[in-house]
Amino acid sequence: MPKVLVFGAGSLGACYAWVLSKAVGEANVTTVCRSNYDAATQHGFTIHSKLWGNNLTFRPHVSRSVKDAVAANAGEPFDYVVIAAKALPTRPSTADLVRPAVAEGSTCIVLVQNGIGIEDPYARAFPQNPLLSAVAYFPATQVRPAVVQHQEIETLHLGTYPSGEAAGEAHALAAARFAELLRSGGATAMVHGDVQRERWVKLLVNAAWNPVCAITRLRDREFMDASLGLGLGLDSGLSEGEDEGDRGGDGLRFIRDVMLEIAAVAQAYGYADINEDRVDFQIRRAAVRELPGIQPSMLADALAGRSMEVDAIVGNVVRMAGRKGVKVPMLRTIYLLANGLSESFSRAKGGS
Repeated sequence: MPKVLVFGAGSLGACYAWVLSKAVGEANVTTVCRSNYDAATQHGFTIHSKLWGNNLTFRPHVSRSVKDAVAANAGEPFDYVVIAAKALPTRPSTADLVRPAVAEGSTCIVLVQNGIGIEDPYARAFPQNPLLSAVAYFPATQVRPAVVQHQEIETLHLGTYPSGEAAGEAHALAAARFAELLRSGGATAMVHGDVQRERWVKLLVNAAWNPVCAITRLRDREFMDASLGLGLGLDSGLSEGEDEGDRGGDGLRFIRDVMLEIAAVAQAYGYADINEDRVDFQIRRAAVRELPGIQPSMLADALAGRSMEVDAIVGNVVRMAGRKGVKVPMLRTIYLLANGLSESFSRAKGGS
């Protein structure tokens, strides 16, 4: 059986560790834990899922670091390294942290993370290894250390990096094999020739709502309600009879404008279907949401005073826009503000 290392065993990582343990056995799965290390070591993990059932307990190997995980694996690297930690800029980098677990040319590295443009550090660090990029739709919360509450949605889009023929046949086969592991463990896994499109689809929502909710400390519906009656006179841009701004206020119109900037960047990179129609579909979904609304991950991090995935979700879009000459003034402003907020949390923890 293949040996699997899951780096980052929070809500998402713990659930996929459970899926993989069903596929290859608990004895072949190792999790690298931080704040939940003691609980996971003593009691294992427990998952309460509306999709898979409640009180799902399992006990994979638990380590504090990748070096400890490799030592516990008889000094051998792993067949799969699944990175489910937040996509944060760290020193040393996550790529450097997982290096001891990677066998050159054979270990398959899987990035189950948010954002865009996150793969290059791993491609540079491990140019000969299969590198898979994954987009997960997976609403779950770690309600206490090593205990996860999961809702009814679980969808994973998967593909090689780079995409298509540039990845090579061996790397495409690695994607197919990993997808089959996930399916055998009870999860979904859809393999795409170009998974970056799926990243842009998710980013259209994430890069607009996540930082705005974090900066304002409001859920999406709360942010919309706060803008009702402001009378800014902004045009929603929707066709006659489709003005969802009547229910979402100037706040929702603002979000639409931000989404259109993100769509323009996606189109500059060849994804023509990330367009105004797709934006308006997301705006209509948001407009009918009831109070209090959805709490995006960045808002949860902001309320807890944790560093946020600002670069992966927002900053990289702004940088990619610059390389193509696409103007994104609103997204640039949001990025600067969200980056400053995240930095304030880092400084508070550092005592500076």
